[in-house]
Amino acid sequence: MKIAIITETFLPSTDGVVTRLKEAITYLRKQEHEVVVIAPDLGVKEYEGAVVEGVKTTIMPFYKSKEFSMPQKKVKDLLEKHDPDLVHVVNPALVGVSGVYYADKLNYPLIASYHTHVPKYLDYYRLYPFKPLVWWYFRKLHNYADMNLCTSKAIKKELDEKNFYNVSVWDRGVAVDHYHPHHKNAEMRMRLSGGKPENKLLVFVGRMAPEKEIEKIKPLLEARDDLSLAMVGDGPVKDDLEKTFAGTNTVFTGLLHGEELAQAFSSSDALIFPSVTETLGLVILEAMASGLPVIAAKSGPTMEQVEDGTNGLLFENENVNSMIEAINRLEDEELYSKLCKNAREEAEKHSWQKPSEQILDYYYETLKVFEESQTKSTKKSKVKVTE
Repeated sequence: MKIAIITETFLPSTDGVVTRLKEAITYLRKQEHEVVVIAPDLGVKEYEGAVVEGVKTTIMPFYKSKEFSMPQKKVKDLLEKHDPDLVHVVNPALVGVSGVYYADKLNYPLIASYHTHVPKYLDYYRLYPFKPLVWWYFRKLHNYADMNLCTSKAIKKELDEKNFYNVSVWDRGVAVDHYHPHHKNAEMRMRLSGGKPENKLLVFVGRMAPEKEIEKIKPLLEARDDLSLAMVGDGPVKDDLEKTFAGTNTVFTGLLHGEELAQAFSSSDALIFPSVTETLGLVILEAMASGLPVIAAKSGPTMEQVEDGTNGLLFENENVNSMIEAINRLEDEELYSKLCKNAREEAEKHSWQKPSEQILDYYYETLKVFEESQTKSTKKSKVKVTE
């Protein structure tokens, strides 16, 4: 099978979507399927034998730390050039709109996946009056697809309620061999803790943007001077956060990759996860695989992964006292040991093998749904001619 993946984000960018796509592509290539990736042109031409076709990028004035690709006719030219058996549009929003439009016009089987909860983001950009319009926009895009995917049961429930067509869950996964407690490193802990390795060390890993609600962590550091916080990542509000957290025990590392990122997880004491806007949050599983309990704000997707008192601790969103109480529970050594052990055991249930096999099954199912729809259309047209 030849698959065209049209995505809003790909290498060298690093986020949950890219991680998931890398694993899927690696698996598909091992199964000897052809893969073409159409993505923002950031200089990457190939990945694991998959051809990467770059399309023109632009920088948004409100998000200058990342390059995006807008809708463009080149997507049509690339689809005609490669003539795939199936098109997978990942997170259709900008260039993905072209993927949806031309896949429909050229009559290709189409699967679309929902990874970023943009309507929820509007609450953090003072654009909440536009939520009904944005929901309409994404529903319209996704309902061109023969099948839709999302990454958690909670988001599936929401998409079903919003009348998205034929939604299934693409399971979560983690590189259980890469993220592991054995990466614990005294030098990395010294770096992340700002030279205070004896402190309780919390780590945040992710994009620094308003919807991540990172500023909610500050009261923890004001309440206890024996806490250190490591902020791993980059994003549009990084400079603002550096000002907000000035004078606290906080270290900003910038982006970390590979071995350094694995060490950052396993050299910390817990992952702090304040966001309630995620469709999943792959860093939760990466932390668990590293033997870290996750301290997370309650939301549907986080509660699918974090069981309070078993592999992590949950707190009420925007409730400082609830968050402080969760951190204080880490002082119970017996509980902490249990959380670390269970976190790793939970992660070991979710290697990337199953989600990678699953996406191929979904591709075959999409082909079946497409063929059935074509047969029905033919029957309808014959009936009209007869009449």
